[in-house]
Amino acid sequence: MNRRDCVKALGSALVTAALPSWSALAQANYPDRPIRVIVPYAPGGVVDVMARHWAARIKSVLGNTVIENLGGAGGTLGAGTVARAQADGYTLLFGDTSSQIIAPSLMASPPYDPVNSFAAVSIIATSTPGIVVHPSVPVKNIAEFIKYAQSNGEKLSYGSAGAGTVGNLAGELFKQSIRAPGMTHIPYRGAGPAFADLIAGNVPVATPNVTGQVLEMHRAEKVRILAVCGPTRLKAAPDIPAAVESLPGMVVQLSAGLFAPAGTPEPIVLQIASATAIAVNDPEFVRVLEAAGLETRQDASSAAAQSFLKAERDRLLPVIQAAGMKAL
Repeated sequence: MNRRDCVKALGSALVTAALPSWSALAQANYPDRPIRVIVPYAPGGVVDVMARHWAARIKSVLGNTVIENLGGAGGTLGAGTVARAQADGYTLLFGDTSSQIIAPSLMASPPYDPVNSFAAVSIIATSTPGIVVHPSVPVKNIAEFIKYAQSNGEKLSYGSAGAGTVGNLAGELFKQSIRAPGMTHIPYRGAGPAFADLIAGNVPVATPNVTGQVLEMHRAEKVRILAVCGPTRLKAAPDIPAAVESLPGMVVQLSAGLFAPAGTPEPIVLQIASATAIAVNDPEFVRVLEAAGLETRQDASSAAAQSFLKAERDRLLPVIQAAGMKAL
């Protein structure tokens, strides 16, 4: 290369270095259009409720977010769609324990890598499944039900929101904990149909997430919540015992939050997480979720989300294997 070409090349390099990249400009203007948030379940479920409350609170900070329900295959259909989306911050997943841990672990060929296909943005809230029975089941508390299920397991069935869901895991862990493998799992196409069949008496036991609606039916004596599957009692229902009070290790919860496709620029991930932190620390947001039986996580940072997910995978994957849950 001659002297003139060297000078020309150097000048071009200096001009290029002085100009911000298109990527940086895009990040500086983010968001400049609505953000698409995929909920990988049907409308009306617990994750959908969380997502819509989040979207309402976040609007003043991030602008419009469009919730799109894309259910199927334990949440993996919608999650797979986000995993393949452009990593620009305009397509996000409102995923949960099922879509990010349980369901992919039950698939021979999951449509995404639950660890490497996403950037964890924020874990927003937790919902807790319960051991819930129809009033016709002749028990009043969890201790009585344990004995009843041990003696009548072959005659009992339990309904869940579907194979590979948190409710399915709660039911299988309960069976394992009380040594009653004969209880039959009946997977439904969502929490709504399972709970409707429980109320109607078509299924004697169910493991729904304990939402405001489930608590309302419990208080109306349409169903009986015997225990919740969290590490402690729910703030919204301190009179209902936690299953761990009778069955050590009986902890299964649904934690949900935001995930972006892997490769999404870190400044955008941090911006969404910072905006989310404003929402989850809003007392009114906390009050609304707690009234619905949900509990917020106060640390909405991306680092906290990554750490939490790793700990949950390490804890739950051996439980899933030991429970003998069937492949999707």
